[in-house]
Amino acid sequence: MSYIELINSNKSYIVGESKIDANKDVSFQIEQGELVIVLGASGAGKSTVLNLLGGMDTNDSGSIIIDGKDIAGYNNKQLCDYRRNDVGFVFQFYNLVANLSAKENVDLASEIVSDALDSTQVLIDVGLEKRINNFPAQLSGGEQQRVAIARAIAKNPKILLCDEPTGALDYNTGKQVLQLLQDMSREKHTTVVIVTHNAAIAPIADRIIRMQDGKVKDTTINKEPQSIKDIEW
Repeated sequence: MSYIELINSNKSYIVGESKIDANKDVSFQIEQGELVIVLGASGAGKSTVLNLLGGMDTNDSGSIIIDGKDIAGYNNKQLCDYRRNDVGFVFQFYNLVANLSAKENVDLASEIVSDALDSTQVLIDVGLEKRINNFPAQLSGGEQQRVAIARAIAKNPKILLCDEPTGALDYNTGKQVLQLLQDMSREKHTTVVIVTHNAAIAPIADRIIRMQDGKVKDTTINKEPQSIKDIEW
């Protein structure tokens, strides 16, 4: 059994008087420690997949197997514990607390788990050793995103879920952020899932899951992922 398995997962939303089928019979597998890119245009269903994997939403039918457990059957408390202990989240917009320093923002996450990493060291690891006591307004967009990644990493998560993590960043800063995420997979064996519409970054992944119209179009195993320094967009 793979570390992550979605099996015939379906999710619909009611918007006004309309029913939107966000995920339709979605199935795929992810191995532990892989860097995975879920690729698709806006509306393809990829963010719904991310929300289901992160326990932020529940599906209507099907299984969501994480490390041998079907979280599709979890109640609210079980999902809360799963999100707290097993998952780190990185979003396109950084969601930092404006009146807290970089370190205090990271501490917010590390304080809710029992085996957290040292927040100062994590900030050093992401290249922010000179910004530890700065507030978000004193940081560039790339620095804020690195704080957000540090916050997710500090939880020492088994799974790191990233929704368009470079979408608000310039080219060079985006590459730095992708390098951090790839390092998490390679060095710490964290399972990293990146949702994006940017096909140019797909070659860095171990596995590419392409989505279209709420379905998995195809899955590609990349046996020789490219170095981030070699890709361009």
